[in-house]
Amino acid sequence: MTYLRLKKQADFQKLFQSGKRAYSPSLTVLYKPSKKMVMGISVGKRHGKSVVRNRVKRLLREAFRSVEGEFQKTYSIVLLPKPQAEKKDYSFHTYQTHLRAILKKEKL
Repeated sequence: MTYLRLKKQADFQKLFQSGKRAYSPSLTVLYKPSKKMVMGISVGKRHGKSVVRNRVKRLLREAFRSVEGEFQKTYSIVLLPKPQAEKKDYSFHTYQTHLRAILKKEKL
């Protein structure tokens, strides 16, 4: 299964207003059932400079790509990473583990 990218501000706002939320130590996931699998990422400036923010986005995209086949249905999803104390605390393995935990917990 492949996913599409969520890009429009209006689409993000719909999920922020009416989507369900799931939490983990490093992520907040907003989701809502949809016809196609759509994913977006929102990383704020409190995560650091653009180099760090872009790295976080790359890690989240790859972590999502690795667990994407485990979804039962199709959803519109926004991934919101939580700020970490150190740059080294952002890791692919952490995001992948927490995404899998959310999938099991929420039965997505």
